[in-house]
Amino acid sequence: MSKERSVREKTIIRTSIIGIAANVVLVLFKALVGIAANSIAVILDAVNNLSDALSSIVTIIGAQIGAKAPDKKHPFGHGRAEYMSQVVVAAIILYAGITSIVESVKKIIEPQAADYSALSLVIISVAVVVKLILGIYVRKKGQQVNSGSLEASGTDALFDAVISVSVLASAVIYLLFGISLEAYVGIIIALLIVKSGIEMVRNAVDEMLGIREEGGLSGEIKATVMEEDGVHGVYDLILHNYGPDHYLASAHIEVDDTLTAAKLDTMMRSIQARVYEKHSVIMTAIGIYSVNTVNDEAAKIRSAIRKTVMSYDGVLQFHGFYIDPKSKSITFDIIIDFDADRQKIYAEILKEICSAYPDYNVRITLDNDMSD
Repeated sequence: MSKERSVREKTIIRTSIIGIAANVVLVLFKALVGIAANSIAVILDAVNNLSDALSSIVTIIGAQIGAKAPDKKHPFGHGRAEYMSQVVVAAIILYAGITSIVESVKKIIEPQAADYSALSLVIISVAVVVKLILGIYVRKKGQQVNSGSLEASGTDALFDAVISVSVLASAVIYLLFGISLEAYVGIIIALLIVKSGIEMVRNAVDEMLGIREEGGLSGEIKATVMEEDGVHGVYDLILHNYGPDHYLASAHIEVDDTLTAAKLDTMMRSIQARVYEKHSVIMTAIGIYSVNTVNDEAAKIRSAIRKTVMSYDGVLQFHGFYIDPKSKSITFDIIIDFDADRQKIYAEILKEICSAYPDYNVRITLDNDMSD
């Protein structure tokens, strides 16, 4: 295990343990207050804190599994276990939310008067402050080590602070005006819990399915590759996510068509070293797009075709252009927005280019928009 990943695992575990300790204390105090005051809202608030404690335990387990070194069965490591742990955390949160809705509805059907004391109000107020501090701390640590589970836990803690404020407000309203909002506040709490669980499931599933990389790391990697002498463009960058901060990547680069295999080999090894040193990303493959350098006619044709292709709405990128004068072929790649009618636009472009250059065999590759 690398030093960075070891530090990351320790940070996740230490932060989660702090969260567990804080939530267990809050559960005990809120449960006692809720039972003593006969308050369904306070009891559900305690249940919410209990789900947070369980979530932190699952986060620790996921971090430890994810930090395991690669083995014969899992050569890419175990990093994706953290996304699985997020799904388990979400399931716990959803269960707590749905159960809370059921209990709140029961209290609406059969209402029972609450009996708040000054001490109970003080405890709820302290819980608000504790949750605010805990939420900010946990979310900050999650951002520092790129842990989705920690960030989710921190955000959830901040939501809990808002929930506790609503519980406190309902208690004050009851004491001042005799109006009981207990069960209704309980439903609001439950709905917020369910919403948090659904969002966590969606985020974890997105990561496991693979999502488009926007800016950030993909842009930084492309900039690093462009630092290499002789590289004219970087395209088709794909980042394969095998867990937080664990990426393998592949890309195409545009280079002069006069480069020898020895020169290309040196260039690609240099790029791989640069990218790993700066971003800790392993470039597993680097493809080559040749750029015509000894044919002035090719440059004119490229400019004309580029202008034609980019005139179509929905076309995002044109790259990889090359003319082979011996085989009389023109090849290039285009990227069309997923929101557009990709096949229709592709067919229209192919038809127009073939008509404009009937003496050439035109091959166009329709690429996916995988990163900025």
